[in-house]
Amino acid sequence: MKICFVSFGCDKNLVDAEQMMGLLSGAGHSFTDDKEDADVIVINSCCFINDAKQESIDAVIEAGSLKGDGKKRYLVLTGCLAQRYSEEIKEELPEVDAIIGTTAFDEIVSVIDDLVSSENEGTGAAAEKKKDKDLLIYPDVKRLISTGGHYEFLKIADGCNKRCSYCIIPEIRGRYRSVPMERLIKEAGELSEQGVKELILVAQETTLYGSDIYGKKMTGTLLRELSKIEDLKWIRLMYCYPEEIDDELIRALKELPKVCHYLDIPVQHCSDRILKKMGRRTGKADITALIGRLREGIPDIAIRTTLITGFPGETEEEHEELLSFVRDMAFDRLGVFTYSREEGTAAAAFPDQCPEDTKERRKDELMSLQREMSYKKGEEFCGREMDCMIEGRIPEEKVLLGRTYRDAPDIDGYVFIEEGPGTGSLMSGDFVRVRIKGFSEYDLYGDIIR
Repeated sequence: MKICFVSFGCDKNLVDAEQMMGLLSGAGHSFTDDKEDADVIVINSCCFINDAKQESIDAVIEAGSLKGDGKKRYLVLTGCLAQRYSEEIKEELPEVDAIIGTTAFDEIVSVIDDLVSSENEGTGAAAEKKKDKDLLIYPDVKRLISTGGHYEFLKIADGCNKRCSYCIIPEIRGRYRSVPMERLIKEAGELSEQGVKELILVAQETTLYGSDIYGKKMTGTLLRELSKIEDLKWIRLMYCYPEEIDDELIRALKELPKVCHYLDIPVQHCSDRILKKMGRRTGKADITALIGRLREGIPDIAIRTTLITGFPGETEEEHEELLSFVRDMAFDRLGVFTYSREEGTAAAAFPDQCPEDTKERRKDELMSLQREMSYKKGEEFCGREMDCMIEGRIPEEKVLLGRTYRDAPDIDGYVFIEEGPGTGSLMSGDFVRVRIKGFSEYDLYGDIIR
């Protein structure tokens, strides 16, 4: 069968998609980017916030509209939307032929085989495959890399135990469960053999890795083991909850040359009252002390964070406090989400829900401040020499795109590098030494010196 695979949402979801594609490829199926040419369309969905939910639903409707063209075509829905809303999907989206939950995606081959053999297409009686959401599903399969091949994500755990009041993830993805270390080391080695130079560790929370199966946090140990893989050049750590960052993890960041001096620490807010309502386990003083400790121990560390604005009951004074906090902390990278009222969460029932225009205004003010601060930070790098991974090129502008250790793919900035003699042979994943000569709000500009 020709399969068109579309994946939405986070990089953890992308890893699931790549594992499913690996299973399907191993079973003899092929892939196409053309939905009209496909025998099967698989939509790996997201429903973390309302916008993501709508994006996945729109994709289902669009794919379902192709069913009237006379070609027999099957539509399979996987991922978080499928897990959370399977009954509603059966009733309201009859174009879906099969629904696969987040802990049943390892059975995608048999689900598609059953669809084809039963000729169930278009009947409105969707087949459903779901399992206990607390199962750890991590098939031992060669993933089909979809990121370009020079960087890849390694999902080290699934689920979450934190139960923040605004978040539905524990209800969809289940409790926190770590992937055994030997499995991760094996997979990382296989990815390296396929040409991956940068490995990005992801989970709902990477800093708690190992506590459920080894009795203690093992993220630092995992970083040390992964650093032994010869051809890996960079290892990057995402989704680090501030309360779980301990001395061992900081030592690993400081001591291991392959581990990027970069941490993604989603703090969400700084007001102690709002943090408590969110169900977060740190306060403003804890976050401030942690960032100070990280910068003292690793002076060149790049710290990324995310914030939520417009949480129920957030006052203008607390918004101003957050602006001052961002100014004081001078985060290297920052993203802002407006609060999304998710049914089934505790925060959905909170009084004093903020109007949408208030959320958007506060978001805009935070991002405007961050742009100013990011511009000032860019000035600090002028004249410096930095290693860059080549990410691609813009031929019409004779420019190469690169990333430094400070830049995670797709969410952070680039270094725009002028092409010159000998640069024509450079490929994505190659490393070059660059002297920075200019900057903008989020990006740097430089020339290759080696």
